[in-house]
Amino acid sequence: MASSASARTYADAIDALNSLQTPFAVIEARRKAGIRPDASSVREMRAYLARIGYAPADLDRLGVVHVAGTKGKGSTCAFVDSILRRHGKSHAAPRRVGLFTSPHLIAVRERIRIDGAPVSEELFARYFFDVWDRLEAWSPAEGDAADAADADLPPASKPIYARYLTLLSYHVFLCEGVGAAVYETGIGGEFDATNIVERPVACGISSLGIDHVFALGDTVDKIAWHKAGIMKVGSPAFTVEQVPAAARVLQDRAAEKGVALAVLDPDPRLAGVRIRPDAAFQKKNATLAVALAEAALRALDPDFTPGARLPRDFVDGLEQVVWRGRCEVKEEDAVAWHVDGAHTVDSLRMAARWFVGECAGRPGPRVLVFNQQGRSEAVDFLASLCHTVKAADPAGRGFQHVVFCTNVTYAKTGYKRDFVNHQYDPKDVAQMTVQRGFADKWAVLDPAADVVVVPSIEEAIDRVRELGGEGKVQALITGSLHLVGGALGILEGADAL
Repeated sequence: MASSASARTYADAIDALNSLQTPFAVIEARRKAGIRPDASSVREMRAYLARIGYAPADLDRLGVVHVAGTKGKGSTCAFVDSILRRHGKSHAAPRRVGLFTSPHLIAVRERIRIDGAPVSEELFARYFFDVWDRLEAWSPAEGDAADAADADLPPASKPIYARYLTLLSYHVFLCEGVGAAVYETGIGGEFDATNIVERPVACGISSLGIDHVFALGDTVDKIAWHKAGIMKVGSPAFTVEQVPAAARVLQDRAAEKGVALAVLDPDPRLAGVRIRPDAAFQKKNATLAVALAEAALRALDPDFTPGARLPRDFVDGLEQVVWRGRCEVKEEDAVAWHVDGAHTVDSLRMAARWFVGECAGRPGPRVLVFNQQGRSEAVDFLASLCHTVKAADPAGRGFQHVVFCTNVTYAKTGYKRDFVNHQYDPKDVAQMTVQRGFADKWAVLDPAADVVVVPSIEEAIDRVRELGGEGKVQALITGSLHLVGGALGILEGADAL
């Protein structure tokens, strides 16, 4: 699906990208058949990389810092990116810093950042169709021996949505002269599209927990096996304190790979550094980020030597990091919006504790806006949210109002183009099946709460704004980054963050 050369806009690129989404019916069929990601996904990525003219060794020029994990990998990547950018401004290297993350909050181009900013619409569209055209034009006669394992991929084929964006990021960063690139894995690690990088300058694994059960397994040791797949011989590897089952697997896999995996205690040099939020989990992420940045700079800047104190670039990078949609507060006259993209049991519990701390001493009503689409286990995430807020109230009250909505952005026009998602059952979204299930669960957890279900994020926000009470409304928006991104787009009238 390529548009004409004279009209290849950002909107055209997003439409073409959306055509690469795996439809819900296919996902459901694979799920029922027990088909999970495997080594073929990495082989395919190598083949597609060859088709657009690169070898894995070309990625060595990017100085990749590779991060996997369940909780905190996004924050860790943001910290590393921020530190490296500030170091690069005051030293010879790295000259330009790339950041690849997922998902996006408002615009797809947020996933590919250079020097702290999303690539422009013009750059995204140009490079998107550059990759598209190279894949369209490829023929077996032009392939080389390294492509021989690619026999099952027909000419002109494209990788699926997330893998295409990963492929695109490599092309963008190589063309734009990026000297250090921070890569967040998507799901897992071993079979993730980002795992074709053979010689990262550093690898990090953040806190592990239960997430993406179908793809990775239902126990933390199974999940740890996948996350450990990013470790590479010759690349420094770091992790933070893990639960025993995960720690054992990480060390076993490190031994198999011949990698010395360093387990980091909280970095004492962070004393006095203003980490936001001021919580133990974020200091673990900052500790991991410091170790990764130091390892990267040892490889990228011959003049860099770690010291007993954190350099000013590190302190500024940690304190001034901007990572939208995580522990963020937006104030309006009648509503204080507390926004956090937490989407696992543990991260939602932490988000609830953060919300409670922010609201302490404020008399206004507490309101929850929540959604998580397409994951059957999400209904079980609600109890920790409910009980955490209730336990913090001397009167034993929790959220007085709870609003469940879909991820549809606008009441009249539906999804913003960048939010179109074919992976969810459209019937379930239209009938708000998941949201009604959430509402039934909450009615059992807290019969005193006023619970409503609405069909769009815009209507959820309008509903909260209509609430009155003694004092300012204190609202928590959480459950998914898709929900948080749509909400921020509406609250700010922004096209990208």
